[in-house]
Amino acid sequence: MSFPERVFSGVQPTGTLTLGNYLGALSRFSDYQDKYECLYCVVDMHAITMWQDPKELHANTLGVTAAYLASGLDPAKNIIFNQSQVAAHAEMAWVFNCVTRIGWLNRMTQFKEKAGKHRENASAGLYVYPSLMAADILVYRATHVPVGDDQKQHLELARDIAQKFNHDYADTIRTQTNGEEFFPQPEPLIEGPAMRVMSLRDGTKKMSKSDPSDNSRINMDDDADTIAQKIRKAKTDPDALPSLEDGFEGRAEAENLLGIYAALAKEPKNDVVTRFAGQQFSEFKKELTELAVETLAPVSNELVRLKGDPGHLESVLKAGSERAAAIAEPIMKQTKAIVGFVGA
Repeated sequence: MSFPERVFSGVQPTGTLTLGNYLGALSRFSDYQDKYECLYCVVDMHAITMWQDPKELHANTLGVTAAYLASGLDPAKNIIFNQSQVAAHAEMAWVFNCVTRIGWLNRMTQFKEKAGKHRENASAGLYVYPSLMAADILVYRATHVPVGDDQKQHLELARDIAQKFNHDYADTIRTQTNGEEFFPQPEPLIEGPAMRVMSLRDGTKKMSKSDPSDNSRINMDDDADTIAQKIRKAKTDPDALPSLEDGFEGRAEAENLLGIYAALAKEPKNDVVTRFAGQQFSEFKKELTELAVETLAPVSNELVRLKGDPGHLESVLKAGSERAAAIAEPIMKQTKAIVGFVGA
């Protein structure tokens, strides 16, 4: 079967999005909207694998929707929706739970990290989270998925699930598709160097919206003064900036700030290193602050404006969910027929 090129990605509504989310994902999404058919999902079903306050989940779902729009996604060109409004995600996830092997799930490192020492108290949803992620992708027969380092393993599992389903039901599939496979093997979509933004307080840890210190991150809705203040307070070291990239060894905070500058400027990191070689951080931070405010303030202002209009955001999600369901439901119906469900 020939699959149209289709992109799927999702963001969890579990707190205010950060500069890491923006540079690592959202800022890139708008580049795809003229190349592919794109579906961008607020994965609220994934969010509840760990308990969420219902009011906060509702607000955060609208907040992620606002962030999509503020980052340049056009709801006319893209399908922007929340997962729980399209029932096919849950239906496909159950089919995939029955295809996925326990041994595959036991190898998932993210479950081990999130469950920690209290694995027996973790939800079953957290354990089978990767099956739902595979369902998110394959219920649309998406061919490309923008991924960061922490999601590569889950995408590999989605490929394994697609392959096993195609193999397990091969005889039935052949009668419906003229011998072609039913699900594609989704490919990672990586353009340019992956941007991994680290904490402003500890360059060895990823910037996280769950970090107790607000100064560890730049939030997407921070205003210009807050952005400037956080960059001024960002941890550095007393040495001048190096003249070569290998001069960052053992200087995680210095490397992180240079990487942020390069990503915001959309320049090769080596060019930025050369330009600022020998400068003290007090001077470099002024340049970084100016660039960050210039780049992020318009996004922040638009994000705040959109969050002030929840009715509009809800209408975007409703319209997007209807468009998403129109793609997913026929694929889900075919899947049920292949499995042998009566009435499919």
